[in-house]
Amino acid sequence: MTDDIQSKIEALEEQNVRDEQKKGRGGKQRRPKRDEPKEQRVEGESLVEKLISIRRVTKVVKGGKNMRFSALVIVGDGKGKVGYANSKAREVPDAIKKAVGKAKKRFIKVPMKFGKTVHHDVNYYKGSSRVIIRTAKAGTGVIAGGSMRSMFEAVGIHDVVAKAIGTNNSYNVVRATFNALKMTESPRDVAKRRGLAIQDLNHRRKVLSSKRWIDEVPA
Repeated sequence: MTDDIQSKIEALEEQNVRDEQKKGRGGKQRRPKRDEPKEQRVEGESLVEKLISIRRVTKVVKGGKNMRFSALVIVGDGKGKVGYANSKAREVPDAIKKAVGKAKKRFIKVPMKFGKTVHHDVNYYKGSSRVIIRTAKAGTGVIAGGSMRSMFEAVGIHDVVAKAIGTNNSYNVVRATFNALKMTESPRDVAKRRGLAIQDLNHRRKVLSSKRWIDEVPA
């Protein structure tokens, strides 16, 4: 765990103690602030862990209020596998640990072109969030922001152009990006699904592209 995350955990614990003391004096409890995304690496397992957000959540029960921490984490191996999860616990380290464990169980394999970018463009909607992911040439880099950039870095995509439209809720953006990457297919997967040889599929693509070019050329 990095020093930034450790300092943030200590600050949250101190804020929690102050809020409990103020609550005991009959004062109003202040609304907590959201944390900025942090990242950490686990060298032993060669996995990339991205901490997207930590929030304090309160459940009202008959005996009072139970306050816990909710953590949203993205985990990937940097070689095409990625997963995400959110979990709750009474302490921040426990919430992060539980979320990482869940994310490892939800790994999916993302097919990548030359190991650097996606094979084709894809759009996906999740709630009021829409994500657009487009393939890019070598050297383009990761043109994306927020939690989408964290997802691409965890997967291991180096060249991509992406945009999130609509709500900026990190949970919806992460879900939409994850499902969009899950929809991507390689030419080998398409050929297998259609019962064709990959050579025939590539030949058909070249014939159609050349025919379209001939049709567009004026006589």
